[in-house]
Amino acid sequence: MTTSLGDAALDTLFREARSHNGWRDEAVTDAQLHALYDLMKMGPTAANACPARLVFVRGEQAKKRLEPCLDPANVEKCNSAPVVALIAMDLAFHEQLPKLFPHTDARSWYEGKPEKIREAAFRNSTLQGAYFIIAARSIGLDCGPMSGFDADQLNAEFFPDGRVVINFICALGHGDPDKLFERLPRLDFDEACSIL
Repeated sequence: MTTSLGDAALDTLFREARSHNGWRDEAVTDAQLHALYDLMKMGPTAANACPARLVFVRGEQAKKRLEPCLDPANVEKCNSAPVVALIAMDLAFHEQLPKLFPHTDARSWYEGKPEKIREAAFRNSTLQGAYFIIAARSIGLDCGPMSGFDADQLNAEFFPDGRVVINFICALGHGDPDKLFERLPRLDFDEACSIL
């Protein structure tokens, strides 16, 4: 991997990409959701654990189930989006490690260690959520990631067995540029980084 991406790709993924709050009336297809996942899943996770689990909330009935779980400020953003992805984490992800990391007994690293499981699931599903955003942008979709929701209520509604729990949610579609906020500042290198 020695080739750098060109400016157009970097603009699409980072420099010109925005977190969207409003959406154009354009569908997100099943093929796009499959393509997005097929890119996202290739991002690295510790021991290739891949703990993220996705639920794509698209239909009217599914959105009615989601709405009571949302903070009021996020209701319209979710209801108007073609799809809302529930980016969750599997707290039994280690059961898949014999398949995903077969060259050693990685499952034993986690068995009977709920705090270690939760920490690894949260860290790595968050990484996968970031890959989700980059993958979506790379196939021409826009994202509106958010954490304004009642996690207990959302888990009870969508993940009642307790094995999978929510990390964050992300509206997905074709953003309406007229509904964007001003781009907010970012920290400069010297404010956020050091080289030792």
